[in-house]
Amino acid sequence: MYTSLKEECYEANMQLPKLGLVLFTFGNVSAVDRDRAVFAIKPSGVPYEKLAVDDIVICDYDGLVVEGKLRPSSDTKTHALLYKTWENIGGIAHTHSTHAVAWAQAGMDIPIFGTTHADHTHKDIPCAPALTDEMIQGDYEHETGHQIFNCFAEKGLANSEMEMVLLQNHGPFTWGKSAEKAVYNSAVLEELARMAYLTLQINPNTPRIKDTLRLKHYERKHGKNAYYGQGC
Repeated sequence: MYTSLKEECYEANMQLPKLGLVLFTFGNVSAVDRDRAVFAIKPSGVPYEKLAVDDIVICDYDGLVVEGKLRPSSDTKTHALLYKTWENIGGIAHTHSTHAVAWAQAGMDIPIFGTTHADHTHKDIPCAPALTDEMIQGDYEHETGHQIFNCFAEKGLANSEMEMVLLQNHGPFTWGKSAEKAVYNSAVLEELARMAYLTLQINPNTPRIKDTLRLKHYERKHGKNAYYGQGC
């Protein structure tokens, strides 16, 4: 019943080690089926080299298992809440990639220094504050989702324009219209984090990109008169 959804999820998960975004079992990807109100997600703690399509777990928007013999990712409740609240997203990825995690551990937004960043989003990549003790000691993974929402509300961000976030002391979450796009955004986020880190090593006083150039690059890919690519 869920074969194609499981295959989509499996293929997206297998991209994480290929792209150098995970070590061992440090990450997960999910893919949603909006018509059936379920999503597929990697099982917890299963090494990528041993992962099979049949291992993928199907859950509902409350994070409850609908189909699967294995325990789903420990981050399942975060994925579930994001899908339940943000109806426009089709896939979510979570990694512990080195440079993105470094910024998250520092509790810092990733500044927008250049056009590579502006090609994907026109603002700093936000770092949501660390969860409160009450949130950590409560329903931790569920509250992680709420902390992402709180961050976006405070900064006035839309999930369609900013498809990535850092969680302080934790790491990155990304999303997109598909699981494949979510993984793409994870790779982009890691590269932007690396570029920003190197930029500040060369010149700690580097200013952010000028507004005209920032908006030009964002609008030519994402604006109403976008002209990047082949338009298909």
